[in-house]
Amino acid sequence: MLDIQFIRDHSDQVKVAAKAKKSDVDIDLLLVKDQEYLSLKKELEELRSLKNDINSLIQEAKDEAERTEIITKGKEIKTKIDEAEPKFREAFEAYEALLLAVPNVPTEDTPLGEDESGNQVVRSWGEKPSFAFEPKDHMEIGRLLGGIESERAAEVSGSRFAYLMGDVALLQLALVHFVFRILGDKTLLGEIASKAGVTFVGEAFIPVIPPVFVRPEVLAKMDRLEPREDRYFLEQDNLFLTGSAEHVLGALHMDQIFEESELPRRYAGYATAFRREAGSYGKDTHGIIRMHQFDKLEMESFTLSEDGLNEQNLFVAIQEYILQALELPYQAIAVCTGDMGKPDARQIDLETWMPGQDRYRETHTSDFMGDYQARRLQTRVRRGNGKIEFVHMNDATAIAVGRMLVAILENYQEADGSVRVPKVLQETLGKERIAPKG
Repeated sequence: MLDIQFIRDHSDQVKVAAKAKKSDVDIDLLLVKDQEYLSLKKELEELRSLKNDINSLIQEAKDEAERTEIITKGKEIKTKIDEAEPKFREAFEAYEALLLAVPNVPTEDTPLGEDESGNQVVRSWGEKPSFAFEPKDHMEIGRLLGGIESERAAEVSGSRFAYLMGDVALLQLALVHFVFRILGDKTLLGEIASKAGVTFVGEAFIPVIPPVFVRPEVLAKMDRLEPREDRYFLEQDNLFLTGSAEHVLGALHMDQIFEESELPRRYAGYATAFRREAGSYGKDTHGIIRMHQFDKLEMESFTLSEDGLNEQNLFVAIQEYILQALELPYQAIAVCTGDMGKPDARQIDLETWMPGQDRYRETHTSDFMGDYQARRLQTRVRRGNGKIEFVHMNDATAIAVGRMLVAILENYQEADGSVRVPKVLQETLGKERIAPKG
């Protein structure tokens, strides 16, 4: 959430940002509720202070008459407190609900736009492959390789599930191993940052295999509870299945205070993610682009406020390094205000070329939150001068494994249905080519 003092001081800017993000939160009403809450808070604090004074005065009473008079006054104050407390709670709840509904303010370089049509291509890399044959899509290739089985999965689990088998399953593991090596190599990360013109300080990423269940209140603090119809909820246990590893990585340090010397803190979390895809009826039903269950390797970091934006640029540089190492053509997209998430201050996506679909598809996203999530999570840092402030947070895709498999199968396909293995994965996979099953 935003700092209420920032909203008070920059209400016009916040209104513009809310409108740009298509939020209907009433900022003027929030400011009214803010004053009501503060007024009732002050009143209640004064009454409680008087009650404490009464307790002291009772002990100091000179005689029984004075003691009785003080006790009577104390009862009157207690009655006023009992009347004020529910009014205060009601005012606070109304104020807090509005405050939590205010979206983050986009950075100045975020393009304005109503929807994805307002997104801007900021750069591209790589040559699209040319084929002397009609390129197949990944499902046809996957069936030839004996590597993607969706029909049996539909019988067992329903639509939007698949078995990954044989060399395709091993290709996934090789991808994960390859990216973990990059994220754990401090020297390489420094080189990636230098080439991209960004600063790298601190340590490499700590590998994490996180839980895939999360409490509703924690997901709300991450501001990722909505749209809840897209989440899988276990009512008996009051738990959600995570839609991304960042949902639990970002909450790892809630209610904690870092020392300044401990930042930046970076995590690389590999987990299975679950989404109902409730709003995508009839969309991407063919193939493994949009599944109910998929695996992701996610980056998450906690930094000092002055380093937050640089950290996002580092994350994007890492994403681009991964795609370039895999020799996959892509374009970088500045996501516009109307298409970005509520807690995001800046969002950069990478779209990778998919020959079987004859278009670029999103494979990576990078979200800079500023202190928006940290304020909800109460994740803070004690600076060298003793001042305590909120950290800045970033999360980003290292690899969305299913979509990377699609990109590799379609870009590296051969006429006979075989698939060349990207050079950087050949040693781990133990082969240069995946052949169709005879």
